[in-house]
Amino acid sequence: MWGKGGKGKQAPKRSPRKKQKPAEEEYEDSGDDLKDGQEVVGVVVKAPTTGRVPPGQISQNTLKFLNHLKDPACNDREWFRLHEPVYRVAEKEWKDFVEALTDSLMEVDPEIPPLPPKDVIHRIYRDIRFSNDKTPYKRGLSASFSRSGRKGIFAAVKPGNESIIAAGLWCPGRGEIANIRTNLQRNSKRFKRVISAPEFVKFFGKASPHPKGQRQNIFGHEDELKVAPKGVPKDHKDIDILKCRSFAVSHVFADREVLDPNFRQTVASVARVLQPFIHILNELLTVGGGTAVESSDEEDAEEAEGDGSEAE
Repeated sequence: MWGKGGKGKQAPKRSPRKKQKPAEEEYEDSGDDLKDGQEVVGVVVKAPTTGRVPPGQISQNTLKFLNHLKDPACNDREWFRLHEPVYRVAEKEWKDFVEALTDSLMEVDPEIPPLPPKDVIHRIYRDIRFSNDKTPYKRGLSASFSRSGRKGIFAAVKPGNESIIAAGLWCPGRGEIANIRTNLQRNSKRFKRVISAPEFVKFFGKASPHPKGQRQNIFGHEDELKVAPKGVPKDHKDIDILKCRSFAVSHVFADREVLDPNFRQTVASVARVLQPFIHILNELLTVGGGTAVESSDEEDAEEAEGDGSEAE
């Protein structure tokens, strides 16, 4: 929460860490050492020695490697094994970026925990058990930032102008969606104020029904209920919100933004806009979460009275 004068709670401090080397420098000779009995089939590609960036930035080398994984001919275990030194460079670069980004996010939102990169970064290996797409590797690098049991921020770097920052609730369980709808029926004013704020709309678009009546919820996801939820009148004033199955938003970054030295700060600035959305969702998920939401009406009334007295 932000106090008067724009000051917020101090974020937890990290312990001092040793100076980091550029990823290329650390892995420059990777791939040359084999264990006894191992045999190389094909040529192992060495890690790049050019295109270096300081820790906390993303290089063209990383986007180039990830772009290869979009090609099914490259997205297989043999190709990946021969290019593992290149991947290790990209992986190290992503870890350094995530570590720096975590520091920036904690300044924006004190609820972000000071976890090490290994605890927030997702594996590059896909779960292909129930997928028709059997390519083994993801096409991007990603991480999630949140306190245990709470919704938080998802960030991913993916070439082709597909890097994103996202937050919210995607296809929640029956109990979760029931809590959200119950609390929103009790009071939706604060939630609507959050998603209609000008800066929120600037980055995540206007939350509104599809103009041509197509089945799409107010956040643009194609999982809207066909009819009103059980027990909710079809003419309820917030029916478009209550018909949502997912409450999630995202903002896309162009490759040129990702390669910019200040990309970490750019992501953090968007995360600052996301903070109220994340906090209100976490409140709505709790049983009786509407109590905290309802109190905002009294606060609004007090603010309105204050504004009126000043105007007079």
